[in-house]
Amino acid sequence: MSDTTFDYIVIGAGTAGALMANRLSADKQCRVLLIEAGRKDDYHWIHIPVGYLYCIGNPRTDWLYSTEPDAGLNGRTLRYPRGKTLGGSSSINGMIYMRGQSRDYEQWAALTGDDTWRWDNVLPAFKKHEDHYLGADEMHGAGGEWRVEKQRLRWDILDAFAEAAVQAGVPHSTDFNRGSNEGVGYFQVNQKNGWRWNTAKAFLRPTCYGRPNFELWTGAQVSRLVVETRPDGSRRCTGAQVWDGHEMVLAHATREVILCAGSIGSPQILQLSGVGPAELLRQHGIDVVLDAPGVGANLQDHLQIRAVYKIKDAPTLNVLASSYYGKAKIGLEYLWKRSGPMSMAPSQLGAFTRSSPEHEWPNLEYHVQPLSLDAFGEPLHAFPAFTASVCNLNPTSRGTVHIKSHRFQDAPAIAPHYLSTDEDRKVAADSLRVTRRIAAQPALAKYAPEEWKPGLQYQSDEELARLAGDIATTIFHPVGTTKMGADGDPMAVLDSKLRVRGIDGLRVVDAGAMPTITSGNTNSPTLMMAEKAAGWIRDQP
Repeated sequence: MSDTTFDYIVIGAGTAGALMANRLSADKQCRVLLIEAGRKDDYHWIHIPVGYLYCIGNPRTDWLYSTEPDAGLNGRTLRYPRGKTLGGSSSINGMIYMRGQSRDYEQWAALTGDDTWRWDNVLPAFKKHEDHYLGADEMHGAGGEWRVEKQRLRWDILDAFAEAAVQAGVPHSTDFNRGSNEGVGYFQVNQKNGWRWNTAKAFLRPTCYGRPNFELWTGAQVSRLVVETRPDGSRRCTGAQVWDGHEMVLAHATREVILCAGSIGSPQILQLSGVGPAELLRQHGIDVVLDAPGVGANLQDHLQIRAVYKIKDAPTLNVLASSYYGKAKIGLEYLWKRSGPMSMAPSQLGAFTRSSPEHEWPNLEYHVQPLSLDAFGEPLHAFPAFTASVCNLNPTSRGTVHIKSHRFQDAPAIAPHYLSTDEDRKVAADSLRVTRRIAAQPALAKYAPEEWKPGLQYQSDEELARLAGDIATTIFHPVGTTKMGADGDPMAVLDSKLRVRGIDGLRVVDAGAMPTITSGNTNSPTLMMAEKAAGWIRDQP
């Protein structure tokens, strides 16, 4: 077993890890190791926006997780994609730039007792790495590494849906990222000139690659952290044990280990290292280093209910991609213009609104697509259609991520417990009614929308909630499994600076640290958290 020493070890080269490695290695006096279980992001489908169709479910780029059978989904299991390559999930996600709502961060500040998480205090971190296509203003940054652009296509059917949403009482919006995302409009995306812009391009290449104090290991999976107990009984993380495909390598960190393996990977690594619920660890023969019941608890996710509408007299991707001529046209448009369907995010049009009037803030998010299919990875339907997927932004259901064995090669058990509360089931039923109200507006009448899925025969709360369980899928936004919190919270794994309670020299910097899920897509909030954590680490004496 070889022995290598660094100042900082960053585990996971995904959304947070790439930024952390960039910021920490900017100090030439610090040696930084970045460890990634996946391969380099040199697979061509990573970089073509529509390539998510070929990356999700592909062992080249995806961990290939699945959930446990879920009672809220009427016993179904779901595919649970997580990026396994440089850039992590930013290499396979929907590319949507979304910060959430200001109220999300006010809630974080209240839950942690730390005003550093208030909206006014996180906004500078969002702006610091942003490169917005309209330039800098009071809400956006320019010149940073994280490129934000408008989409390079539009569809008549999506424009009509947006007009219908306005007719149903949803205001028009040109920017969902100014603190309140209420409204309907096209999403902004993390692309550059029609190519996906992942965090490997933004923060690793070429910056880190040219730094002699930076080292990258790919195809290297952490089997456990090394935690030493000192004579006074205190604990310190001093490194990680890494399987490089041939042997175990022990990497030492003199300053900190920063765990950025994501909401699934980070709790798994902690549990394998003896940090987690004591009973679970003993069940798998793992010595308990720290009884931390919150590790792997508090899993939250956005569950989308995909309503499909058959339409008439409108081009959709179903029709366009159904012929060799249409496919050739799509390919040539992307080749020559970097636009058209190959440049599109999985969802182009978004809307934020309320499931019922008593909600003070928008609690629903729509992802609207000029296509339909049974599930991502399945063929497009043979008829023209659009899909209006709606999710509850603030679910009250909570799930778990727990190891199944002591072997690091074994995937953990992911149990989201979707729709396990009365509130979530009520919002699911109400959200389908909101979708129907939008579809019934005059702006869509010329397309004669017909609800193909779930079907108008289902009307009651009970029927609609059960139907949501039958047809809903994840939008791939797991958070909360190593949450930060106030000193008195026994389930808070981290303090408000993302340090693991009870173990020195160890932080978790990824979406697992969120105490509550943000009101929108979670990639950019994760980058913001990494930006703040990097600043705290650099400012240490």
